[in-house]
Amino acid sequence: MSIAKYLEHTLLKPEAKVTDIMQLCAEAKAYNLGCVCVNPCYAGLARHLLRGTDVKVVTVVGFPLGADRTEVKALAAKLAVEEDQVDEVDMVMNIAAFKSGNFDGVVEDIAAVVEAAKPYPVKVIIETCLLTEDEKVVACGLVSKGGAAFIKTSTGFNKGGATLADVQLLSREAKRLGIGVKAAGGIRNYETAKAMVGAGADRIGTSAGVAICLDEEKIEGGGLPR
Repeated sequence: MSIAKYLEHTLLKPEAKVTDIMQLCAEAKAYNLGCVCVNPCYAGLARHLLRGTDVKVVTVVGFPLGADRTEVKALAAKLAVEEDQVDEVDMVMNIAAFKSGNFDGVVEDIAAVVEAAKPYPVKVIIETCLLTEDEKVVACGLVSKGGAAFIKTSTGFNKGGATLADVQLLSREAKRLGIGVKAAGGIRNYETAKAMVGAGADRIGTSAGVAICLDEEKIEGGGLPR
């Protein structure tokens, strides 16, 4: 399968304009990418632009810090699925609660968003660059316990993004728990994206979706659709 279907073509920069989102969605359609991922203020626009296509619309909740109140995260997820008709929600784990050892609070936070987003899948960003190896394993368990469908490495807004080692570790735990893995942050070329998939990533979050597809065509051959 082409790398394209693994890709979530992402634009979460605060300065992104309407025309930027229009371009993002046009590129996703042209290259048959799996999803676009946009901020909540653009979720409705992306849905409008991509209606009738196979490209899914993803938006974010509690982004990029994970520090919003649970009620706020849940309401944001509810509005995203009911009003903007998104297909998936990516939330940021309450990292402060996690680091404080309040694991029940982390699970409750995730479960509230999962409930609000039903029946649509939720991915939980754990910000791996802030966690130890042992904490990453613990986080996988909490994400699963909260009912989320995926664990995601990174926001891309902190001090580090996805690494192969992290994806391998998360994949081992995720397979045991029956959830998926999304690698995101710093993935900008085909070789890196392919390596992440090989390490166990089910999804790739990237702002370089077109460049990755062009890299694949150049390296692997075979015409991609235009």
